[in-house]
Amino acid sequence: MGFTIREIETECKFSSALTVEALSQAIPAEAITQVIALEGVAEVRQRRMTAALTVWLVIALHLFPSVAISGVLRKLARGLRLIWPDPEVPLPKDSALAYRRQQLGARPLVALFKRVCRPIATPQTRGAFLFGLRLMAIDGTTEDLPDTEANAKAFGRHTSARGASAFPQLQGVYLAECGTHVIVDCGFWPCHTSERKGGFRLLRSVSRGMLLMWDRGFHDFDMLVAARQRGAHVLARLPAHVKPLPLRTLPDGSVLAYLLPSDDARRRQGVRILVRVITYSISDPNLPGYGEQHRLITTLLNPRLAPAHALACAYHERWEIELVIDEIDTHQRLVGRTLRSLTPVGIIQELYGILLAHYAVRVLMHEAALRVDADPDRLSFVHALEIVRDAVPEFQQVTPTQQRALYERMLREIAAKQLPERRLRTNPRVVKRKMSNFKLKRAEHYQPPKPQGSFREAVVVQPPPVIELPHPPPVVRAKVLMECVQRTPVLI
Repeated sequence: MGFTIREIETECKFSSALTVEALSQAIPAEAITQVIALEGVAEVRQRRMTAALTVWLVIALHLFPSVAISGVLRKLARGLRLIWPDPEVPLPKDSALAYRRQQLGARPLVALFKRVCRPIATPQTRGAFLFGLRLMAIDGTTEDLPDTEANAKAFGRHTSARGASAFPQLQGVYLAECGTHVIVDCGFWPCHTSERKGGFRLLRSVSRGMLLMWDRGFHDFDMLVAARQRGAHVLARLPAHVKPLPLRTLPDGSVLAYLLPSDDARRRQGVRILVRVITYSISDPNLPGYGEQHRLITTLLNPRLAPAHALACAYHERWEIELVIDEIDTHQRLVGRTLRSLTPVGIIQELYGILLAHYAVRVLMHEAALRVDADPDRLSFVHALEIVRDAVPEFQQVTPTQQRALYERMLREIAAKQLPERRLRTNPRVVKRKMSNFKLKRAEHYQPPKPQGSFREAVVVQPPPVIELPHPPPVVRAKVLMECVQRTPVLI
């Protein structure tokens, strides 16, 4: 049976009839109405550009990144205008849209993100859990902003001996669910803000039952303790200068050790936390890091429930958040361009709109993956983005009673294109640009040799020589808080 064209009510206004039902499963219209009311930005009289429609416009800015703001509104209204009694119904111009964005501000978008963006993986989601724990990752990125005085003053710009950077930049930090690629929390600060400070703030969204991963740049004793206080376990890379105090070697090659704070005052007080240290290397000469030793720390202390080799391989799932950033920057935002907004408030508003759009697409991809029992990583983000763009006018044209059937068809189309299993390949950490800390990309880097086997087969856990201590070192006035951390169960 085909779809039926929607009938327009006689007294209906165009602004109230214009909705984005294609994304309403992830971002309900009720949630938008509630945050508008709570933030006090609801209009007294109904305008051609309502506050709710302005929110949808900000979200859609980076569904159509190459289109001007008035063109984005035309894209959103395309389906409704085809069936509207007056097909020439006028739409607000660029100046009116900019004015409504300014009136809306950033707070409603921030509140909406916090209200709707949550981890979505279920026990049926492939690749989302390890040892019964939800895989989560923290990472940071920098974003180029339009070169305006207001943006430079609010966010700053990086400088070097050669001068200041071409554009103002901000520092963003994301907390993402590795199995579904949804971003569940974020923060944006001036470009000189440490990623570690941002990561510490995002622990507010960490909870029991999670395995949180971060790179060595985020290593911090207090951050590790704070994550355990919230009930989450940690798997992280250990910087070379950090020297845990070893206790004994475990059967799987990992080492039980005490991690100490960096300041001497707390060390003398006996503040510490018990961790496992996993040292491993890469045996495949065609993989980056061949011959080097890598160290991980984890709060999963039982080697029988969480073997060292499995954890060493699982840590590389942290790279899923790098793919999330690539989806946003390369495919959704068209990297190489700055953001659109010329003011700091507009920048924050726009960034949260980008993340809401990414979340909505990823929710659809997760539902589509569950329908066909596939890993969400196997579905194409670019393909899903195209399907969503095409579906926006379709949902506006069909009768509401048939929107569920259209939604199911959209999910089938998203699931129809599955990516092949990830190939045995690797990318050297080199760049084309000369001004970088990474090595320059040369001819031999364009076709690097293929790995000799899977990554799992190349991981070799190497227990370092340790001094067996018959008893833990003496503790002077150990803090009760830290002792509580040590007595937490091995697995949640």
